[in-house]
Amino acid sequence: MSLDYSALTDTPRLLIEAKLSPIQGDRFQATGFPEIGAAEYRSPEGNGNNLLVESAQSMANRMESVCWDGANQKPVKALAGMPYIEVKNEEGEFLTSSLIEAHRINSPYILEGKDDSVLKHLKEQLADQEEGIVDIRKLGEVLLKHDCNSLIHGCFLAKKELAGGRLRLPRALSAFVEAKDISIAASGGVKNDAVNPQGDTGKGFGNVPFSRDEYVSADITAYFNLDLSQIHGYGFSATATNFLITLSLFKVRRVLEAGLRFRTACDLDLIELGCTRPDSFEIPETTALEQALQELIGTLNTEGIFSDDALSCVTYRK
Repeated sequence: MSLDYSALTDTPRLLIEAKLSPIQGDRFQATGFPEIGAAEYRSPEGNGNNLLVESAQSMANRMESVCWDGANQKPVKALAGMPYIEVKNEEGEFLTSSLIEAHRINSPYILEGKDDSVLKHLKEQLADQEEGIVDIRKLGEVLLKHDCNSLIHGCFLAKKELAGGRLRLPRALSAFVEAKDISIAASGGVKNDAVNPQGDTGKGFGNVPFSRDEYVSADITAYFNLDLSQIHGYGFSATATNFLITLSLFKVRRVLEAGLRFRTACDLDLIELGCTRPDSFEIPETTALEQALQELIGTLNTEGIFSDDALSCVTYRK
């Protein structure tokens, strides 16, 4: 199934907004940060406080996780045949993969073990990058063959053996969730110890009261930004370019359908979805994206653009 991306040809960004609401009740729990707690900030218009509900780094993790079938330790069905690197332990059992590692192909389980086949291959393919300006197109070609997910969520090959640690790509797809004009719903509770209420709380005994801040807002929005200039800048074929765009839209759809339970007390629901730039573009339905992905992956494998060599699986030995 061929999807029409002609509306995206002359625009540098695809901007998407999704209106969200708590799936039950009014309250939700925001993300928190060490030392500062929730990220509240004054509205630029000066008419109230706003709140960061979910950060860009967390949303990147969520857009990757919805592409992984954890029960079977492989990509979801729509992404079967897409190149990534699987890591097994010395017993031949699944350990991890570049699709679920925080640093993707730069995972220490891929580049720091005794099995250095991926590192050697990268050194061979990118040997001409040791001096001068890094050729982003060349780096893109190598990643497309072995870990194309890195072209979506970014990559930093921080190894001195690889162009002195200068090989990096920013995220092409980023997202975050904000809430406007928020109010705090303060509450609390007690961790009860029915056996010894006066016990040493430092060791986990005793009754422990605690406070809890949740929030309410009538305007919760997830923002998605797809850098089309970056994707087109790789100079890939139309098939490979359309694959990266389709994969990105698939991630957006999937996280909005199945990945909005950010925390126990933050379970959100999609209310409305649309594009703000270009506002004429309509995001295809998930089923259409799934069908298009399988056709594009099949074509890229047939044309030899994707790699199916031994680098798709490495063994991690300390």
